[in-house]
Amino acid sequence: MSSNNPVNFEELVAQHYRGLFQFALSLTGAEAEACDLTQQTFLIWARKGSQLREAGKAKSWLFTTLHREFLQSKRRQTRFPHIELDAAANEMPTLAPEVVNALDGGAVMDTLAQVDEIYRAPLALFYLEDLAYKDIAEVLGVPVGTVQSRIARGKAQLATLLHTKEVNRG
Repeated sequence: MSSNNPVNFEELVAQHYRGLFQFALSLTGAEAEACDLTQQTFLIWARKGSQLREAGKAKSWLFTTLHREFLQSKRRQTRFPHIELDAAANEMPTLAPEVVNALDGGAVMDTLAQVDEIYRAPLALFYLEDLAYKDIAEVLGVPVGTVQSRIARGKAQLATLLHTKEVNRG
């Protein structure tokens, strides 16, 4: 970022804290961890944000940084083996519109936290932050096709979880 176009830190926090926190919450599933992750992201901005050349890319930079910090913390906690998941969209149940209409935001967020980690971030960025596939690909550091695939598989998994909750409740 050039010195003639600095980003005001307080304005940046005010503008992006909520979105970053929601993204962090969707990744971690725990409020305390989401707070820590969001604060860590802004700490990194305070240290390195001045290196950003285009002020318009601050949002993307913040979400990318938060996601990288999340992945780094997960690696520190536990090493997970890579699991290949094949597409089974035709086996996934569909949700009736009345089931979707009856859901509240809290229930969806709780269910989103149960979606496999690899699908959770793209779903959260797409639905909670309204990011385009291209922007999500940039944040996650994966190709656009991978984003499309993960969102499709994540939606199928989310639908299955919501359907199971509805069946158990009804």
